[in-house]
Amino acid sequence: MNLARVARTPSELREWIDGDVGLVPTMGALHDGHLKLIRLSAAENATTVVSIFVNPLQFNQAEDLEAYPRTFDRDLELASEAGATIIFAPSEETLYPRGFATTVSVAGLTERWEGAVRPGHFTGVTTVVTKLFTIVRPNRAYFGEKDFQQLAVIRRLHTDLDLPGVVVGVPTVREHDGLALSSRNSRLSKKERRLAKIVPTTLFAMRERADRGQTDVGALLAAGHAVLAQEPAVAVDYLAIVDPITLEPVESLARGSVGIIAVRVGETRLIDNLRLRQLL
Repeated sequence: MNLARVARTPSELREWIDGDVGLVPTMGALHDGHLKLIRLSAAENATTVVSIFVNPLQFNQAEDLEAYPRTFDRDLELASEAGATIIFAPSEETLYPRGFATTVSVAGLTERWEGAVRPGHFTGVTTVVTKLFTIVRPNRAYFGEKDFQQLAVIRRLHTDLDLPGVVVGVPTVREHDGLALSSRNSRLSKKERRLAKIVPTTLFAMRERADRGQTDVGALLAAGHAVLAQEPAVAVDYLAIVDPITLEPVESLARGSVGIIAVRVGETRLIDNLRLRQLL
């Protein structure tokens, strides 16, 4: 297996880009969800750029930034095997040089849910994504639907700023018991891992009721909370049913409605989502 080239600076990266370009932004600690994005990009583009950058702007706590797993050598091998052409791994000083004073914010979509719990997080995300789009100028950029609010924010950012290419959302990859793949899963103890299964169980229970014809949001949420109550050690930050574009709560289940959830299992915070009514 030939390893992907590693570019540390924008100028180095641009020298190696050839043909249509796919971008897969990551913070490393790659798992099968990331690899699915890379494989799709490799199938659709001549060049696939995988960025690996632990973005300090999107962390609320310094200890969380410090604790984030950094597994570059393993990530390089996995990404290369999945079809990555170039790994863009800039230093913090390269992306945010001395005197850096500009951030990019999206209003409205960032104020509820994750935005309420993690103030400033989405500004960090949208700032680094804007820089990556500007540097790489991809024809297509791939993001997982597991971070549903983040994807909605990035779509808004992409449209509002006329960023290049198109944003491609890719369905969530799940483990054998339904838990959405996430780098955070590695922080769970064996007991916590068993408790965390309640998250997808809740969402799929709600969708099962929706599939049977239930459209009353209150009834669906009550059913979801009843499932969550089976694991009182799991602390619920929120459980809601929202519009897929505005992320506002819906009163009645409509086309594309999405169930979103955030919980804390021990010291680990997990998020997930599931479309409860298809778009078509």
